[in-house]
Amino acid sequence: MLSVHEARERILSHFQKTASETLPLTACANRVLGVDITAQHDIPLFDNSAMDGFAIRAEDTHASPTTLSVVADIPAGATPTVTLAPGQAARIMTGAQVPAGANAVIPVEDTDVRQHAAGTFAPKTITFTKTLKAGDNVRERGIDMRAGEIVLQKGRTLKPQDLGLLATLGMAQVTVHKKPRVALLSSGDELLTVDAPLESGKIRDSNSYTLAAAIENAGADVLRLGVAKDSREAVTALFDQAMHEHVDLILSSAGVSVGAFDFIKEVIEANGSMDFWRVNMRPGKPLAFGSYRGINFIGLPGNPVSAFVGFEVFVRPVLGQMSGSLDGNRQTVRVRCGEDIESDGRESYLRAKLRSESGILQAHLTGHQGSGNLLSLVQADALLIIPAGVKCVPAGQEVFAILL
Repeated sequence: MLSVHEARERILSHFQKTASETLPLTACANRVLGVDITAQHDIPLFDNSAMDGFAIRAEDTHASPTTLSVVADIPAGATPTVTLAPGQAARIMTGAQVPAGANAVIPVEDTDVRQHAAGTFAPKTITFTKTLKAGDNVRERGIDMRAGEIVLQKGRTLKPQDLGLLATLGMAQVTVHKKPRVALLSSGDELLTVDAPLESGKIRDSNSYTLAAAIENAGADVLRLGVAKDSREAVTALFDQAMHEHVDLILSSAGVSVGAFDFIKEVIEANGSMDFWRVNMRPGKPLAFGSYRGINFIGLPGNPVSAFVGFEVFVRPVLGQMSGSLDGNRQTVRVRCGEDIESDGRESYLRAKLRSESGILQAHLTGHQGSGNLLSLVQADALLIIPAGVKCVPAGQEVFAILL
């Protein structure tokens, strides 16, 4: 059997980045940037007030109290036409451009002005006792971004605040990578639809819901093909549908082991090639990789936890690489085992709950680790990685964990 590392590297070597496309800014949330973003001008473009108050000359504030004549009223969005002379001030709103001659702003609440509701006229004079220095309460030109500065790197998955920055820069169109397209199917005569009553010997198809959500969470589009019955004809029909839809990856759950009714492996070998189909890991040993008529294929195990772990370890990195993402993988951290943990010597991914104790993350297993037990996965914060060859990890020892 292949090691997890070798299997992942062999899979990744078959995938390339998707092409780029240019979309309206409104369609770019959670998309991966295809180019670096450079500020075309300074942000802010002019010195502006950080609060409602009065623009003044800081050198006028050394007497106590200080009284200044108010010679202008500057709302946000206006271009000041006045130049402040010694002893003068201008009422100014948050975000408004600071007039020439001014180098500080005194907040309205630090003056003797008590009437400052909407619609109130500017006073003739203001009096205050504070001493200010140049730059106080002024947002200087370029303090946020400088023209020519790279502010977002290609490969970044765009967050809500990134869209705000792009809007600030006037970018109505953005170049992003196309989303990978994944065809998803489950396999097995035992599978029922989610709304079907349970029958003896049957189970509901949960993997298609888990994996479809995981695909979308990883930034890809999913084409749900449904359930393939246990026959060559049924499996081939769904694979051909995926081929006609021009997907980037076919992803299945179940049907890739050594069972007498596991036809997916056979169909792949008859219409393409199977690179490998077993990995030295727990859960998830029967993981298959190959191609069907030129389309890359990954076959995950049928057990729900095995399918999820296989997705996180192998499929999520593939989708991140295809989409050009620099941050597509889960974060891995070191944690301390809160109990003795046994393994069978395969590289193991065990469900655990984390809690901080004296600043150190302690990990405790979430109950029985059977590969069909979904509740223990729902309760988990992380997957503990027990290295291959290790059969016992004593309490207190540190291991790596994938944060969920």
